[in-house]
Amino acid sequence: MSPKIIETDIVIAQGNKLVKGTHKSTFELTKEDYLTPRGDCIIAIKANKGVSSLSPSIKNLLRKNSTKVYILLVTDKGSFDIVKAQGSEKLKLTSNISLVIRKSSYIDGRTLAIKANKAAKDLNRELINDLRNPNTKLIVIIVAIQN
Repeated sequence: MSPKIIETDIVIAQGNKLVKGTHKSTFELTKEDYLTPRGDCIIAIKANKGVSSLSPSIKNLLRKNSTKVYILLVTDKGSFDIVKAQGSEKLKLTSNISLVIRKSSYIDGRTLAIKANKAAKDLNRELINDLRNPNTKLIVIIVAIQN
């Protein structure tokens, strides 16, 4: 059994009164400081980084097909959820604005991980309700593991 390689990174964002969390195939964090009613996949704004700003070591691990990705979403109000996804050698990780987690295998410059077990509509409703408050802080812990 080969040793596991584990890399982590943390993103901090905040809620917005227009958070819906109803998108069926993705969820997104954005560095933008606003949200429109159409942004049903965006669960937090004012993120402190986009995918391009993640550490080089985690980006290298995310760009492997065999990498398992776990995204822990925790609010400062105490609600949380955990999303399982996977990496891909095709990840570009070029957006300096957004991080998108997808249930599908679609990849663009904003994609952090694919084949996720949850989209915005599947996330804990207590978490989404907390994120409808502009004063709520969201801590996102990204864990990439390769066997």
